[in-house]
Amino acid sequence: MFKILLPYDGSEPAEHALSVVFDRFDPDMVTVLFVFDPAEAGYDAPDPFGTDTELEQLATDQSETVLADLDVPTDSETTVRTTHQIGHPARTVVNYADDEAVDHVVIGSHGRAGVSRLLLGSVAEKVVRRSPVPVTVVR
Repeated sequence: MFKILLPYDGSEPAEHALSVVFDRFDPDMVTVLFVFDPAEAGYDAPDPFGTDTELEQLATDQSETVLADLDVPTDSETTVRTTHQIGHPARTVVNYADDEAVDHVVIGSHGRAGVSRLLLGSVAEKVVRRSPVPVTVVR
């Protein structure tokens, strides 16, 4: 069984990566992973002294919002499942790939360069460097 992990945040690069998964690969299963980063939550984040339940609820709500617009081809026989986790995006993707024994990661990239890449970092680049499985970066 050939399993692909697709980190997905609803962005244009993530949408393009989704289309590449179905156009260029023939996976038996695709897991679409939304990673909720509490550091990026801003004012939506629950009280830091609140409960993990509040954080999980916020992650679930955002995941449902982002994954609701997922456009999976209806003519595909590939099993598609969605899930979400809380954590630093690159680390979470790499850990998920390792823990769930996926065969390949397909990830979208904004293709930033120069100062913006230094300041914002690149989740895709970190995944490529740390992934236990092959990674395809889609721009």
